[in-house]
Amino acid sequence: MSKPAVVVTGMGATTPLGGDVASTWDAMLAGHSGVSPLTQEWAANLPVRIAAQLAVEPSEKLDRIKLRRMDRSEACALIAAAEAWADAGLAEAGLDPERLGVVVGSGIGGATTLLAQDDILEQSGPRKVSPHTVPMLMPNGPAAFVGLEYRARAGVHAPTSACATGAEAIAWGLDMIRAGRADVVLAGGVEAVIHPLPIAGFASMRAMSTRNDEPKKASRPWDKGRDGFVLGEGGGIIVLEREDHARARGARVYARLAGAGMTSDGFDIVQPHPEAEGGARAMLAALRDGGISPKDVMHVNAHATSTPVGDMAEVVGVLRVIGDHPVLTATKSMTGHLLGAAGALESIATILSIRDGVIPPTINLDDPDDALNLDVAAHKARQMTIPAALNNSFGFGGHNVALLFIQA
Repeated sequence: MSKPAVVVTGMGATTPLGGDVASTWDAMLAGHSGVSPLTQEWAANLPVRIAAQLAVEPSEKLDRIKLRRMDRSEACALIAAAEAWADAGLAEAGLDPERLGVVVGSGIGGATTLLAQDDILEQSGPRKVSPHTVPMLMPNGPAAFVGLEYRARAGVHAPTSACATGAEAIAWGLDMIRAGRADVVLAGGVEAVIHPLPIAGFASMRAMSTRNDEPKKASRPWDKGRDGFVLGEGGGIIVLEREDHARARGARVYARLAGAGMTSDGFDIVQPHPEAEGGARAMLAALRDGGISPKDVMHVNAHATSTPVGDMAEVVGVLRVIGDHPVLTATKSMTGHLLGAAGALESIATILSIRDGVIPPTINLDDPDDALNLDVAAHKARQMTIPAALNNSFGFGGHNVALLFIQA
């Protein structure tokens, strides 16, 4: 039985570069960095004192009373979902809630809520702990809030696969529609854990850049001077829709989600396989799922986080599966690493690259690694026709997701 075609009809985001998709995309194409110093008092003694913080605070978009009852990650989910919903024109679509699904994941969940409420417990006792604590900290909270907002009844799911979460959520959404469980799915990822404990933990692993004096130059994928990722926050959500359903209601279509590949390394809890064995299999699976030849893939939005090992392992995988012809970019050079939201935001960038025929730049690539045997859109955006593109996302635990988008 043939698989129904699935298309993207709406997108929403809140990021370190902008409070919506349009402003984020404009900043990406201009090569702006969203990384800045952490000026909070708690950051003063940390080894890492930089991060990619939201460009627009949730309080500017959501009711303050509502905000007090949700974690920052949940607020990001509602903001991104609202934009995606409006962008897709779903308010006027008369959609049956039983045909609407939600898949929104977070790599860490409501960690800031958990830590803040634990402080209250220790300092003031159990009676002062908020009654909203559990809904605020639970990992499925962002998905649940979005599902409640739009009365989704086809299923509300919350995958958690570290930095591959947002991409995995989109792959789950694809599967929901193909399986006939939904006609429309809001899918993506969120993360908001700019807090001393996660930063200290990542820093202890030597996973983060300590370029505190040059924040905008700290995230530098594939550069010889890279020394780790920069923590970011935000969210990205896309509307996936069965193509015939979208066409019947006259929806604008951005691109087609043609395929997805999901694998695991079975290698190490934090290190990627040095030969990108699992990542390569994910890319190959996505191509096979979409029925696309490697030669048709002209662009890869790489996972490339700016870590010494991970960046080059991915290059090995791209060369093995696709070849040396695609143009790569690493938008984390501008946004920092949004962990569970990364794959969703980078999917949005990949979709817009296909629509607009332009690849956003990889900034800070001043001295490329000698093993970087691929063409990268460095320093400035690259104009080109893109019939098909891959978005790669990899996560701690050996999670690998590749998403294949093609022109609609």
